[in-house]
Amino acid sequence: MAYDNRRYLIIPTSITGSVDFNQVHETSAETLRLSVDGTQTFVKYEVTEVTASYTESYPNIETGEIIETTIEAGVYGRPSIYSESFTEYDHTGILELLATEAWTAPIDENLLP
Repeated sequence: MAYDNRRYLIIPTSITGSVDFNQVHETSAETLRLSVDGTQTFVKYEVTEVTASYTESYPNIETGEIIETTIEAGVYGRPSIYSESFTEYDHTGILELLATEAWTAPIDENLLP
């Protein structure tokens, strides 16, 4: 499965009440993965990246007049909680982050059989 358009946004756990769960893959604050210290979490979502602006033309079905719409270059599909003050990761980046001790607690060797 390709995750080329998937993005992950690291946010403080203190603002999870502001997440619109209709805009992300998670279903509620209770389903979010937390950092080891419990201060951070993340949401995942799909984006569409437009690398160059372009114009679409189509006829108005009532008048026959040609309507032109310009689509600007940019990233579309980010949730309303998105802010440039939070770090956004691609799939590879989030896997690397989640492998760190800040996100994955070390295994207690004394608990192994």
